[in-house]
Amino acid sequence: MPAAAKKKTTAGQLLAAAVGAVPGGAARPGQQAMVEAIEKSIKDREHLLVQAGTGTGKSLGYLTPALLVDGPVVVSTATLALQNQLVEHDLPRLAEAVQPVLGRQPTFAVLKGRHHYLCVAKLEHADEEGPTDTLFDAAPAPKAGQWLGEAGRLGKQIQRVRAWSEKTQTGDRDELDPGVDDTAWRQVSMPARDCVGAGRCPYGAECFAEASRTRAREADIVVTNHSLLAVDMLAGRQIVPPHKLLVVDEAHELADRVSSAAQAELTPEAIERAGRRARTLVPQAAAEQLAEAADALTVGLADVPAGRLTDGLPEALRRAVTTLELATRSGLSAIGEIKADDSDPVGKQQAKAVLDELSGTAQRLLEENAYDVAWVEKSDLGHGRRALVVAPLSVAGTLSESLYKDRTVVVTSATLTLGGRFDTVARSLGLPAGADGASSGDGWTSLDVGSPFDYPKQGILYVAAHLPRPAASGLPDAAAAELLRLVEALGGRTLGLFSSRKAAAQAAELLRAKTDLPVLLQGEETLPILVRKFKEDRASCLFGVMSLWQGVDVPGDACQLVVIDRLPFPRPDEPLAAARSAAVDASGGSGFSAVSVPIAAVRLAQGVGRLIRSTGDKGVVAVLDSRLETARGYGAFLRKSLPPFWYTTRPDVAEGALRRLAQT
Repeated sequence: MPAAAKKKTTAGQLLAAAVGAVPGGAARPGQQAMVEAIEKSIKDREHLLVQAGTGTGKSLGYLTPALLVDGPVVVSTATLALQNQLVEHDLPRLAEAVQPVLGRQPTFAVLKGRHHYLCVAKLEHADEEGPTDTLFDAAPAPKAGQWLGEAGRLGKQIQRVRAWSEKTQTGDRDELDPGVDDTAWRQVSMPARDCVGAGRCPYGAECFAEASRTRAREADIVVTNHSLLAVDMLAGRQIVPPHKLLVVDEAHELADRVSSAAQAELTPEAIERAGRRARTLVPQAAAEQLAEAADALTVGLADVPAGRLTDGLPEALRRAVTTLELATRSGLSAIGEIKADDSDPVGKQQAKAVLDELSGTAQRLLEENAYDVAWVEKSDLGHGRRALVVAPLSVAGTLSESLYKDRTVVVTSATLTLGGRFDTVARSLGLPAGADGASSGDGWTSLDVGSPFDYPKQGILYVAAHLPRPAASGLPDAAAAELLRLVEALGGRTLGLFSSRKAAAQAAELLRAKTDLPVLLQGEETLPILVRKFKEDRASCLFGVMSLWQGVDVPGDACQLVVIDRLPFPRPDEPLAAARSAAVDASGGSGFSAVSVPIAAVRLAQGVGRLIRSTGDKGVVAVLDSRLETARGYGAFLRKSLPPFWYTTRPDVAEGALRRLAQT
């Protein structure tokens, strides 16, 4: 856009055009305050933390000022679902609405990880690889018509992808309808680590992933997700196009996504697949050594109990990892550099990439530095998955070094203040503690724009302070009886957020036995189907675990009671949380206060936030954990991290409110 035109246009004008395009639309005070704060942060080149409660309209709050920035602006969301919401709904409407003001229609693009796009090179050879269930398996090629049963189903899916490939303009998996399962998609997609690059690939000119990056470089707004943003930071910011402004939406999840991206693991199955992939490219001795490492890791993982390794690698695991490190080093040396005239550059790159990843993980585990946490992970399903995992103790340093350099960062979420302050979240995101609500003096400032909801009039926070402190796993009898009374008072319309699958199952069993209400239990059907049924049947109850605490949006009277069985502290066997807590304790602080309480505060705020989703919503949040009222110190901190509902500990008040709602 010409500079002169930008000077004449303000973000306020763009916001007015955007909300004016919606029948009855009007800018909200919090939204306007957000726009003004972001405009100022861009001008002053100062990072900004904005807490914007549900209903603020924060997407327009950050998109409108973003349109006035030179070059692409990157918006990162927590999930692909939120990413799609922006690209398919918010941005098209905004672009059309502001065109008369800007004199042109802004452009936008979505940027996902390479594995989300169809790989033409993999598709060309998909039939040859046969019905494999992993990316790196190399199965004998069957003759045409020999795929039977599960393999035949896979073959049909790949043929459907092949037909779609002739029509699609983007190659984006999300556009394939009906979709295919993960096994089929692995046959036709290419993870970034395995890609030889467009210059070396014979199909580089047709690459959908490269085309998506080209579109991103040319767009005004680039929408990506936290997982790819994390990978970009760890890769030296080589994936996302250069930009001056980054908006991080749902920012309370960013640190966890960076931790996940920096996490690595070793499994016997992965080593075996690497050996099969590399067997024609490495000496026989190296291939045998890989097989030996896989066997040794199998034995070591069987002998070591699940949990954090606090005293270094046990000897059996150390021998396995040392053998693996030697084998991968030998294999990588044999493969050498990939050249343009190699007969199979793609296959060679795949073998090299997986060996390189295994080698790096092995070296990291053997170093046993103080900045990493290692643990053994085992499935609860008998002979299920077993892995040796390593992850960073903290990612605050990584974020401090990689997130803020050479760009202005706007961080936003409905959950940024804990205990009424931004400091805890700011530190987790790599920012120094500063003065809330004003410039910190360290390059960032903060603002809470509130919410349009009248929480004290729309909702009640009821804490069952008379219940015993929860102890054993599952749903205690007293809490179960309280749950039954509350649900019967309302007659359904209940979202139950539980700390464990066992507790959720016990609650569902109880209500099915004692009432005629339809009870939906997470795991019995897919989550989208369960949520749809919950919305459609006002008498129904939906019970589940952590994915429901953030992923359910049910405005209206289909959800008027949210029940939380206990405070969502991290479990003692969560390795990273336990290690971080122990590190704080060792330095003289309180690991419980510094680690466990903030985690619980964010989770609890997200769960409580399921109740009021629109200005007409009314209801009750019932917390069946007396510690929210009785615990000194952290109880008040957690309550201060929640929306300002009308508060009570009296069961009769809560039940009376629910009965009145039932009659409305």
